[in-house]
Amino acid sequence: MVKPTVPTAAAAATKWATITPTRSSNYVAGVKSPKTDWATAAAAASANFKAAVSSANIQQKFAGGVKAAGTQKWQNKAATLGGDRFGPGVQAAQGDYQAGEDPYLSTIAGVEMSDRKPRGDPSNYQRVQQIGTALTAKRQAMKVAGS
Repeated sequence: MVKPTVPTAAAAATKWATITPTRSSNYVAGVKSPKTDWATAAAAASANFKAAVSSANIQQKFAGGVKAAGTQKWQNKAATLGGDRFGPGVQAAQGDYQAGEDPYLSTIAGVEMSDRKPRGDPSNYQRVQQIGTALTAKRQAMKVAGS
């Protein structure tokens, strides 16, 4: 029998870290022209998603993955990569933020609230409930509509 020849993990990681960053144009081309439409494939995978998050011992598996990675890895990656990417990411997402926020702000603006009572009056909580009820209905309607 012949055993396959494999590089060491260190050699594979070095090659990956050296070559992969030069492939950003391939990444962008793949995103712009995927073999399969992302939304179609993701929606079709909903049963697989449900099965995955409903599988036996999912809570233990999740906790095990978190424990294996550890706080130190999360902090190192978030601090070294996240800081540089945070600002540009926020700026790039401004339009998405606005589009995502607009339906909810419009819903709040359209709520007919009961009159405000004196400070400390328990009936003032009804005003909060009126907004909460409207926002919940909006969120549920948007989810059903796929937006």
